[in-house]
Amino acid sequence: MSKTTTPSLSDRFSPRATWAALGIRLQGLHLFGPVREHVPMNQKTIIDEISQRHSRGARHDDHRSLPVLDVDRTGMPCGPKAAFATKGSFAHQRNRRGRQMGRVLATSYGDMVVDRLFGGTTHLSKALRPLVQAAEHTLALDEEKRPRTLWRFDAGGGSVAEINWLLDQGYQGHGKDYASTRAHKLAESVTQWVDDPRLPERQVGWVTVPPTGYRCPVQRVAVRCRNKNGPWGVGVLISTLTPEEVIALSRQPVDSKTDPSAVLRAYVYVYDQRGGGVETAIKGDKQGVGVTKRNKKRFEAQQMVTQLHALAHNTIVWARQWLSPYVPRIRQWGIMRMVRDVFHGSGQIVFDHRQSIAPIMLNPADPLAKGLAPGLFALLGAEHIAVTLGEI
Repeated sequence: MSKTTTPSLSDRFSPRATWAALGIRLQGLHLFGPVREHVPMNQKTIIDEISQRHSRGARHDDHRSLPVLDVDRTGMPCGPKAAFATKGSFAHQRNRRGRQMGRVLATSYGDMVVDRLFGGTTHLSKALRPLVQAAEHTLALDEEKRPRTLWRFDAGGGSVAEINWLLDQGYQGHGKDYASTRAHKLAESVTQWVDDPRLPERQVGWVTVPPTGYRCPVQRVAVRCRNKNGPWGVGVLISTLTPEEVIALSRQPVDSKTDPSAVLRAYVYVYDQRGGGVETAIKGDKQGVGVTKRNKKRFEAQQMVTQLHALAHNTIVWARQWLSPYVPRIRQWGIMRMVRDVFHGSGQIVFDHRQSIAPIMLNPADPLAKGLAPGLFALLGAEHIAVTLGEI
């Protein structure tokens, strides 16, 4: 065999052989096709088109189950001279300047639907409507789909005006009341508190005051936990869901809908799922993708970086979906662990005489290599690239 046709091997194992294999898979999907086809197109439209083509959240069958969309915002610290950088709410960083990032997550799949940048003083009460409207475009939420779509929010989006706006659009809503003073007054109307077996220090009860300020009937549940200094901390959940829907969403036995205490706790458990949804996704992106590490002075430039972060998040989620049938344990892994353990799988990349990737040899000493090899081989079958364990 001549020198020109002999494959050239790298001298050592690459620390990112797995990522190279997944990159070939993304090439095969033509992930950046919308970018090449519509270079002058608005960046929001490009990301939307990519999501519509590949995201499971965009293809959810709302007749089988309610799609749950979690909405939240998080602080994005930056330099004081950056556009729209103001003093705002930044965890454990007093007097820090920065911007806010609003996010919509299709929680059932982990897919990012919307990431938008706002000024540093913007709260969820002001960001909720533009985030919902952006998600409507990405997911094509028409009037038929909206009654079968659930928006879940924390107290920042729980004002009467914002909830009524959601109801006027035809959506379902499940979240926390904005006003803490009103929550304490409503909690006084509870006639019977029920202990929560999952959290012994927490009690829940039905609010008996009629909900007169909302556009349609809602259920209100008071929740209280004993603070360390003695008094109760109180919040009120507001929901348009029926008992059957909360029992299904909280994964309780179907016959639990006849148990008033089980239904009461189910409303709380559905709200608790936010902690494993959008809040965990934000934390994972900060640790695994480094969304707070890349700051641009111009607001438009930072908005583009934000969209690229959203695309990176979704790519990681899709890779987890593709590979989990072969390595089941990664199904529960977050963003940071996927980047650290899966995307940094070591191995050796072989190039042919045209400098195209030929076989990829994974390091057999890598604990995930045995499962990843057949998974990557199946993904790259259409590209005619073999994935082996250390030998060709």
